[in-house]
Amino acid sequence: MTPTPRPFRDVAVLPTPNDNAAVATRRIEAGTAVALPSGPVVLPYTVPEGHRFAVDPVTEGTELLSWGLPFARAVRDVAAGSYLATDRMLEVLRERRVPGTFPAQSNIADRALEPYVLDESALRPGRALEPHPDPGTFLGHDRGPGRGVGTRNHLVVLGASSRTASFVQALAERFAGTAAGEGFDGVVGVSHTEGALAGNNVELVLRTLAGFLTHPNVGAVLAVDEPGSGITNDAVRRYLGEHGYPPLAVPHAHLRRTGSFTGDLDRGAEWIEGRLPALTAARRTEQPLSHLRIALQCGGSDAFSGLSANPLAGAVAAELIRHGGGAILAETDELIGAEHYVLDNVRDADTARRFLEALARFTERVGWHGHTAETNVSGGNAHRGLYNITLKSIGAARKRDPAARLDHVLEYAQRMTGPGFHFMDSPGNDLESVAGEVASGANLIFFTTGNGSITNFPFVPTVKLVSTTGRYRQMPAEMDVDAGAHLTGTPMAELTRTTFDLAVRVAGGERTAGERAGHSQVSIWRDWRQTRPLPVGAPARAAAVARAADRDLPGEPLPVPERGLAGSALRRTYTGLDAGATALPERIALIMPTSLCSGQVALRLAARCQEHPLRAERFTRVVALPHTEGCGVSGGPSEDTYARLVVGCLTHPSVRAALLLEHGCEKTHNDYFTDRLRAAGVDPDAFGWAGIQADGGIAGVTERVDAWFETALRDAGPLRERTARLGALTLALHAQGPVPGDAARALADCGAAVVADGGTVVLPEGSPLLGTEAFRAFLGAAPGPTLAHGQRVRRPGWHVMHTPTADWLETVTGLGATGTHLMVAHVTGVPPAAHRMVPLLRVTADPATAAASAPDCDVVLGPDRARWTERLLDGVAAVAGRALVPAATRTADVGFQVTRGLLGVSI
Repeated sequence: MTPTPRPFRDVAVLPTPNDNAAVATRRIEAGTAVALPSGPVVLPYTVPEGHRFAVDPVTEGTELLSWGLPFARAVRDVAAGSYLATDRMLEVLRERRVPGTFPAQSNIADRALEPYVLDESALRPGRALEPHPDPGTFLGHDRGPGRGVGTRNHLVVLGASSRTASFVQALAERFAGTAAGEGFDGVVGVSHTEGALAGNNVELVLRTLAGFLTHPNVGAVLAVDEPGSGITNDAVRRYLGEHGYPPLAVPHAHLRRTGSFTGDLDRGAEWIEGRLPALTAARRTEQPLSHLRIALQCGGSDAFSGLSANPLAGAVAAELIRHGGGAILAETDELIGAEHYVLDNVRDADTARRFLEALARFTERVGWHGHTAETNVSGGNAHRGLYNITLKSIGAARKRDPAARLDHVLEYAQRMTGPGFHFMDSPGNDLESVAGEVASGANLIFFTTGNGSITNFPFVPTVKLVSTTGRYRQMPAEMDVDAGAHLTGTPMAELTRTTFDLAVRVAGGERTAGERAGHSQVSIWRDWRQTRPLPVGAPARAAAVARAADRDLPGEPLPVPERGLAGSALRRTYTGLDAGATALPERIALIMPTSLCSGQVALRLAARCQEHPLRAERFTRVVALPHTEGCGVSGGPSEDTYARLVVGCLTHPSVRAALLLEHGCEKTHNDYFTDRLRAAGVDPDAFGWAGIQADGGIAGVTERVDAWFETALRDAGPLRERTARLGALTLALHAQGPVPGDAARALADCGAAVVADGGTVVLPEGSPLLGTEAFRAFLGAAPGPTLAHGQRVRRPGWHVMHTPTADWLETVTGLGATGTHLMVAHVTGVPPAAHRMVPLLRVTADPATAAASAPDCDVVLGPDRARWTERLLDGVAAVAGRALVPAATRTADVGFQVTRGLLGVSI
């Protein structure tokens, strides 16, 4: 008996009436009868929510249409009602373990991207929107002529480079909870991963920092740098002057790290405290809406983003432009394939050319790294129905309302100089794109999401528009606007009015969901290393990629002859923690975010678990490892290195229990790492698993992690001590800056003592230690790497780890994944940050460093040179036995930064 057909409008939607591909608005089970526009059919396959099925018979070779534009073609005849499946989508269904009945093989293939050719003879200049007859106002902070009006009034602690990241966050944390008055919004830290070295993105970083410093939402700013960084405060000041930025009109100061970590914190805190009375006394005044600039951004997009949330954001932006304001659209690669739509309404031919030049430049850059725009589509995007970059781009482009003319094209972080609709060149990486839009002057962010991205910016309010009512109800504490109401009958005009009113209220001080949650993150367009095309021709190209790939090495230790050392060095022991066959310095509980967007939540959850009354009996610490990867970055070799680092940290010998925390829409989600762990021979059931989106937002995932930690505490049992020799350790040796010869010899002897006792020493390739005579004397002039970056040590002895960059934090991040129990580094200058999870014993024989930063140095090598090796071994034993907590760990001068290698690039 044929079932009664369900009305088409109850289960699906057509983006435009002439489309031949419908979008399922709910999961449709195989065998369901549906009344299609062409007649009733029984669907032969399951159609997940957001995925597409044919509404008419489609013959082989015919194009599939959404919004009237082709996104795929049929590779065989497709019956009406059939699920539309590409090879990639079938792979995603298997990877995400989606239940249902699906085709055994694909029936459509992605439409190939073709370069858009501008026909200037056919171009008709677009018309500007009609001005509103009665322009509105909002309550804002006027910064004076030419400086804009703020929607917030923050004191910002701004790091010039990644080397200041831990300091910036520690200083801002001192003022967490500082009472904000009617006109003051609190102290926030803005740290990032760039500028430690002078990379290819220096211009972009300088432009971004300049935009942050002069942003109207900043009521006061303390800029922090370190000597020797690739980007310093002096460089930013020069950039401001050379590029015509207005002089800073708010209280500001520049702090250079020259003393101890806590001493410099005290200096910074004293300056901040002096600014607070004036900031808390500030008041908002009525200002024209023409001072508002909305950043339009999407993240965790799904099939409905282009049907509800993005058109709603575009409509509100168009209304603001009618009031004299401005809007800015970004994410260059997420407009590739939608050029026809974007340029359907453009100011003039020059603007169209500049837009297409930005797309071509972006395509060329990712091509240098062996990638294309198609790789922008994440696993989460595909899981929620975005088949390819064409569909994603068509939906993303709808953040420009058809009536809003494209007026201006900007470089990344380039200042907006007037009203209207702007496009800014940026990667599809959400946070990197938002940072550029804020630096351009956006004082309000409209962030549209399908999966439920929780992204927020520290000093610019973020309004979240979610594409479906179901997701809105699942994450009510994180979302501001239910754009999905449009899919169930609410007119877009009504939603536009209510959302525009909300935008005005938020601009005037009303808190957004993200601000109430206290969640925010920053990432600037990350550096890229490859600066020329890969070789032409498949074999040559494959060979170039193979050379750049960071693949596992045989892992055989260096053939180093044993050094004759005093017997006392070999007899040292430490009292560690029992771990079966050995004693370990620590037994850690680890919360591992699987992408950038779950990083800050992971930190908050770790801090919460750290305070559990039973924690000290079962775990020495609870650690989270936030980073910038997992989404918005190309795949291939860089993704393999990242996955190796994550697996290395999860299986680190010091980790007693670990949980993976996904955001939910990233490419490296929990299912991805389930497969990676299995491939590494590790049982995924040994770990906890949680998801911010899947568990219903921050409150829901907190409950999930609390339950996991209770189980971990119960299963771990009390910590027990055990004595072991130093040969039980895996030690990393490194250095920052010049190393005196005697100090290098002492470090070499220290390592030799550990190896002679059966232990392991790992040095990073390119370490200043390897350039010293002491190490050349017995390791060889230029020992090649024995380990890939982050590859686990399997055989004891001397090892050298490959280092794709010279960045200190990226290097120690890799060293941690090799399984090192602790690190020893000689430091000259401001002592660098330690690994978040692996203790760092900072040593110096440099008198100037000892004088300026003595509290941050765990071992100061003084005049008694004959005892330097003994003192180093004593320090190692003290840390391994927990008699000494290194200064970096005590002060939270720590970090974790994943390298992208030669071929990783934001996308």
